[in-house]
Amino acid sequence: MTAPRRVFLFSGHMPDVPGRTPPRFPMDKVPAARQRIAGVLDAQGAGAQDLALSQAAAGGDLLFLQACVARGLRCEVLLPFEEDEFIRRSVEPVSEGERWRALYEALRPHWAPPRLMPRELGPLPDGVNAFERCNLWLLHTALAQGAGRVHLVVLWNGDGSGHRGGTDHMVREARAHAACVHWIDARTLA
Repeated sequence: MTAPRRVFLFSGHMPDVPGRTPPRFPMDKVPAARQRIAGVLDAQGAGAQDLALSQAAAGGDLLFLQACVARGLRCEVLLPFEEDEFIRRSVEPVSEGERWRALYEALRPHWAPPRLMPRELGPLPDGVNAFERCNLWLLHTALAQGAGRVHLVVLWNGDGSGHRGGTDHMVREARAHAACVHWIDARTLA
């Protein structure tokens, strides 16, 4: 297989659960997020010579994968859990979970079988956060293609919450490895 021209990596917010206060990524912002993600990919000339890496959670991940599929990128999905558990934990429990599950299922034929962290990296060590470990796995998979080729696209409100495995973690790690970061500020979605 030919090395990709560039690697587009994604991290971003899931849709808010009903009643989240303060709102971070409410469902009425999904169309704007979809448009902004597409705009980043188009501005970078993303296409069939490029690779997309992401988890496939409801919200930003699936919007990113949808935009990548539409532009002919080869998509690889890396999951922190077995696929059924991932869907239960990261696709269905959000606002309009059944809609996100349907999008997951519609996109699923467009990527190779998901790579599963428990199978490829082994059991989760004690005290290690699965999402933090998956962020690092995604980033290192991208960096293995060449650091100068990595573009991290993030849908993020800029919150430095410090949550293990959150988007701010991915941004810090990517910047530490000199990846190009394209930040879509979730607070500015109209």
